[in-house]
Amino acid sequence: MQAAVPEMQDAEIAAAYNAQRMGGDFYDFLRVSPNRVLFGLLDVAGGREEAQGIVAAAKETFRKLGQELFSQEEVNEAEAMTELFLQLNRTVLETAVGVHSCPAFAGCYNEDLGIVSYFNAGHTPGFLRDHASVTQLPATGLPLGLFSHTTSDSQMVVLAPGAALLLASRGIVEAKCKDQEFGLDGVQNMLQHSEGETANQLCVNLLDKVQDFMCRPPTDNDVTVMALVRDAVGKTVAA
Repeated sequence: MQAAVPEMQDAEIAAAYNAQRMGGDFYDFLRVSPNRVLFGLLDVAGGREEAQGIVAAAKETFRKLGQELFSQEEVNEAEAMTELFLQLNRTVLETAVGVHSCPAFAGCYNEDLGIVSYFNAGHTPGFLRDHASVTQLPATGLPLGLFSHTTSDSQMVVLAPGAALLLASRGIVEAKCKDQEFGLDGVQNMLQHSEGETANQLCVNLLDKVQDFMCRPPTDNDVTVMALVRDAVGKTVAA
C-alpha cells in the first residue's frame, strides 16, 4: 500500500518506483505535527518474500514512533532522529531474529525553518541541490539490523527556497548496462540538469533515465526514488 502524500507548506514530497517489486525497498512519509513531515527510504536486504515481515514491522515503528517523537511543539529534532534510528534498529533485529542488513535514510522536514534533520544509516548518499551546486549527504552510521548497540549521528541541512533533496535506492545506483553502472554520478547529473521541476517530475525523470541507461525495464532489483522540493518563493529560513 502506497503512503498518502501529505500536503505541505511551500514544499512538496513525492516518491516513485518501478512497477515490478523484487526486493525490500520501502518508503514512507507522514505528517507528524502541524509544521513537520517525516520521511524515510529503507532497503531491507534479501528478496521480497524474505523482507516482507521486516518491512511491515519497520513501517509500523516508523509511523507510531514518528508521531510520538515529533508531535510536540517543542522538539529536539536531532535527538528525536537518533531515537528513531535506535528503535528502528531494534525492530529490524527483533523481527529478523538476528542480523539482517537494512540501509536507511530518514529525515524530518521542519516547514517553518526549512530545515531537514536526518540520519543516513549505510544508505546511498542523499543529494541536496541548491542554486549553486549539488551536494552529497553520505552515510552517518552503519545500516540498521547489524548491531544491537550501534547508533547513527543525526545531521541537519537547510532546504533553501528552490532547493531539492533527492534519495535514490541502491537499485538505481547499481543499475547496469553491460559493465557500466549508472552510479552516483548518474543520479547527480540528472538532478543538476533538472532545475525547477516538481518533486514528482524529478522522481519520474530519474526512473526514466535509469531505464534508458539500461535499455530495458529494471528487473534485477528494486529501483526507488524520493524527492523533497521547496518552493522557489518560500519562508525566510531562520539563522
